[in-house]
Amino acid sequence: MSARFAACVVALLAAGPLAAQAKPNPAAAAKPDSAKRDSVMAPVLVREVFSYEGGGRDPFLSLLRSGDIRPLLSDLRLVGIYYDGRYPARSVAVLRDVTNSKVYRVKPGNIIGRLKATTIRPREIVFTVQEFGFERQESLQLAKQEVTP
Repeated sequence: MSARFAACVVALLAAGPLAAQAKPNPAAAAKPDSAKRDSVMAPVLVREVFSYEGGGRDPFLSLLRSGDIRPLLSDLRLVGIYYDGRYPARSVAVLRDVTNSKVYRVKPGNIIGRLKATTIRPREIVFTVQEFGFERQESLQLAKQEVTP
């Protein structure tokens, strides 16, 4: 009997460390906790947010400052110029739109549609045309006066 007893003691001593080294079953232990965790936590949605800072320009805004691009330079006729040689900034040009017979009195710096009156000279007016972020200069001249005998 002592041999049997000794064999049982050896078996128990060997089984103790082996039982401690055995990994516990994580699925069995985590099952009740995960059910509670899923029911308590709601899903969180994360969205990207974009904002335009003051330094950049919004690419979807129109480059035209006004919605009305009329009158076109080709539709305008220079009717007359009242030129002040002493103070050129006080000069006035009179333009007529041939499409609707509207009359414009323009001083240097005035804006009509996309046209900005830059300079008024004795026989011509120079416009700066603003199109799509670029500027170009165009001029209208008075028609030659016919001399009647």
